[in-house]
Amino acid sequence: MKIFVQVKSAGKRKPVFAAKPYEIRTPGTLRELLLEICRMEAEAFNQKIPDRQLLPFLTQEEIDDRAVSGKVGFGNIYNETKADVSRAQENVIMAFEDGLVRVFIGDCEQEKLDDNIDLKEGDVLTFIRLTFLAGRMW
Repeated sequence: MKIFVQVKSAGKRKPVFAAKPYEIRTPGTLRELLLEICRMEAEAFNQKIPDRQLLPFLTQEEIDDRAVSGKVGFGNIYNETKADVSRAQENVIMAFEDGLVRVFIGDCEQEKLDDNIDLKEGDVLTFIRLTFLAGRMW
């Protein structure tokens, strides 16, 4: 099944990145969906091999493409530590339970991890990252 995932940040109108396609097996619950996406992202992160060019450079086409996203850089990875998939999965569940992330399938907010979800081919899954206001609470 092919779905699309986008990430938004509270207080910003535009998504952090445009809808990204994912090919997944049909999950039964929101928990299964979050764990599967987290596993895929952690494995993709771990497969990134740093490019070690002696003199890194960008072509004008690469500069133009990256300027559209708002960041022009060489894509260097300075921390070569691999992601621990099980720990990343624990973190995504904790972030949802603590209210740091809201999840929408289409326009419908998913509020419980273990409720069954009705996911269809081509659905758009939206993660909204919530942040706390800076300052004192007392």
